[in-house]
Amino acid sequence: MSCLESFPVAILAGGLAKRLRPITEKIPKSLVDVAGKPFISRQLDYLRGQGVARVVVCIGHLGEHIRAVIGDGRTFGLKALYSEDGAAPLGTGGALKHALPMLGEQFFVLYGDSYLPCDFRAVQRAFVHSGKSAIMTVMRNEDRWDKSNVLFREGRIVEYNKRAPRPEMEYIDYGLGILSATMLDPYPHDRAFDLADVYRDLSQSDRLAGFEVTERFYEIGSPEGLKAAEAYFSAREIA
Repeated sequence: MSCLESFPVAILAGGLAKRLRPITEKIPKSLVDVAGKPFISRQLDYLRGQGVARVVVCIGHLGEHIRAVIGDGRTFGLKALYSEDGAAPLGTGGALKHALPMLGEQFFVLYGDSYLPCDFRAVQRAFVHSGKSAIMTVMRNEDRWDKSNVLFREGRIVEYNKRAPRPEMEYIDYGLGILSATMLDPYPHDRAFDLADVYRDLSQSDRLAGFEVTERFYEIGSPEGLKAAEAYFSAREIA
């Protein structure tokens, strides 16, 4: 059994995807067609190739459609479980805390609209060796694909702040992290909060390790991002 199998992956797929309307009026963002396949199918295929054996999909708005496509995950060669927000959206942090009984003590986290070409095994090894409570993958961005929000110096995250980025922040949260479940203890149960605030608090208390990646990420959270992702996958399939 590979070391990765002990870390499940939480996929945050409960958002309303307002920027992609009208596409997302009847389907969740994770099921948007990207070069001939639902986006989440591409995510799951990639995760299995990385050695991941189990995912917990955090669902909310139109989440029943995701269940219908993925099922128990067997089609993708892994096990899929589901954690539902319930009557009200829980935000990215609240959804994670709600899913903790399925996730265990340590787990990967990624967003349901992101495709992240990086080595998950290397990220997990770095997390274990860091001795920190969490790790965030970062990429030198310099405001190229979105607003940079990480101060990363000599292999260390000095500060992450999505809400108040500063000019000296040249790196960006790449979208893949590992969390220890206890890091969510201070936050309310079954109430909405943002994972970005958890990462900010961890960075300010020097409990957030950093792992630098160099290959760009792809996302479908905006029409521009969707267009870039379609071009990326179309080019790969032609090749």
